[in-house]
Parts: sequence; C-alpha cells; structure tokens
Amino acid sequence: METAGTQCNRSLIRKNNNSSASFRLRSPSLNSLRLRRIFDLFDKNNDGVITVEELSQALQLLGLDADLSELECTVKSHIKPGNIGLQFDDFEALHRALNDTLFGMDLEEVGEDETGQEESDLSEAFKVFDEDGDGYISATELQVVLEKLGLAEAREMDRVERMILSVDRNHDGRVDFFEFKDMMLRSVVVRSS
Repeated sequence: METAGTQCNRSLIRKNNNSSASFRLRSPSLNSLRLRRIFDLFDKNNDGVITVEELSQALQLLGLDADLSELECTVKSHIKPGNIGLQFDDFEALHRALNDTLFGMDLEEVGEDETGQEESDLSEAFKVFDEDGDGYISATELQVVLEKLGLAEAREMDRVERMILSVDRNHDGRVDFFEFKDMMLRSVVVRSS
C-alpha cells in the first residue's frame, strides 16, 4: 500500500518527468557529499533547515518548475514533527524516497560498476557548465551557472576566474573534463579578497 508521501512523490515526479540518470548518484560517499553541498546551497539563510519555500526557489532557479502544493505534500512527509523544514538527514531521506519512486530500488542495492556511473554522473554535470559544448568550461560559463544558483561568487568575475585557475592544471584559462572531475572529487573554495 502506498503512503501519502509516496503518492506525493509520484505526483511531483510526473509533473517533472524529465528525470535523467544523473539524478541517481550511485556512489554512497560521493552522493552524501554532493547532497550536503546541494543542501547547503538550498539553505539560503544558513539555519540548517530547508523550508518548502527555499526548496521551491532553488528548483525555480535551476529551471525545474514544481507545483507548490505537490512540493509541499512531498516535503512535509519528510519533515520531523515540530520542525519547520528539512534538516540534512530529512533531506537525505527525501532524496532516497524520490530515488526509490523513480528507480524502484535502494541506492545500496545497486551492484554495477560504480566507477563507470560516477564518470557518467560527472560527465552529465560537466555538460551543465559547458554551455557551448566545446569541451571546456570558461569563466563566463561558470559565472552563468553560479548566477542561476544565486551564489554571490557570480558577482565577482575576478573570483570566478580564480576558481577556474585553482583547478586549471594546464594553464589554458579554462577547465576541461579531467580538471573538472578532479575538482568535483575534492572541495575547492576561493575566498573573497
């Protein structure tokens, strides 16, 4: 028997049925790190809680329109009693529930080559940044994505360029896939001057 949360998940997913394999990050350790980064980005006021409003705004910035009432139904089924929003462990549970609804299995049950899937996930992510499809991420392309996410770093081109330079091993002023992959596997932070 389906729970109300599962029914909400299915309804929300039907509305945004452009799910791709990149939604499903199969490496548990990378998945947890990525989810933490996503959680921190969505938590606009840095209070350790993502409200339905914060999640809705983040999804809109990423071009994912979700019906507010369906989003609210889905999210509220994962919020612990007495809380006003999703804490990180609630967010992880929501991700697992959506994963199960979309793909019909737990992340831990996957038995295929995780390295190949990680590579595929990274390739999908790289394509988001490489807007012109030339195989490189320029500072301008990075700035566009940072702006879409509403990150302050986007306002300072010098800072964006330093982000590129911090991972640009061959010093060509742009990031290729291998440099991107290296960056994604470690945390890169460039502080404001």
